[in-house]
Amino acid sequence: MGQRRRSREVALQVLYQLDMTGVSPEEGISLYFDHFALNRDADSEPVEDDALPPVDGNLKPWSQESLSAARAFAELLVQGVCLHRDEIDGWIGSASENWRLDRMSVVDRNILRIAIYEMSYCEDIPPKVSINEAIDLAKRFSGQDSGPFINGVLDQVLAAMGKAKDSSASPL
Repeated sequence: MGQRRRSREVALQVLYQLDMTGVSPEEGISLYFDHFALNRDADSEPVEDDALPPVDGNLKPWSQESLSAARAFAELLVQGVCLHRDEIDGWIGSASENWRLDRMSVVDRNILRIAIYEMSYCEDIPPKVSINEAIDLAKRFSGQDSGPFINGVLDQVLAAMGKAKDSSASPL
């Protein structure tokens, strides 16, 4: 699994935590890495090299260098989503017919937020990559109907973003 994918998983978990507890983004990131970033050996004893824990048996712990890069991208996503939340939620609201934000699952809503942040502010990531990554996150962390729902909303957002760029309009 790629470093950015794992960073997106971390960002999703932190954003979920923020929605559930109301802690600040900085505190949420610190709590995540303080509590879940220990690399453990077979006997579950902490070892000196910090790394993200495996989410499943297929992941190997990261080196300190990889952990630093993963944390940096996860922080970028969390901070960016929080900073631009109203704008991002406007895009979601305009693209999700018959679904208010408060009716969406917390996981789906935050997957959409991460993807829309990337599509809007991460010029080095093609929008289709952000959409595919969001669908994969939904398959892993949400219900069976979430993948098509996420895909549909993000396709509409992408189309609307293209129109907005052409007319310099905003969904808000």
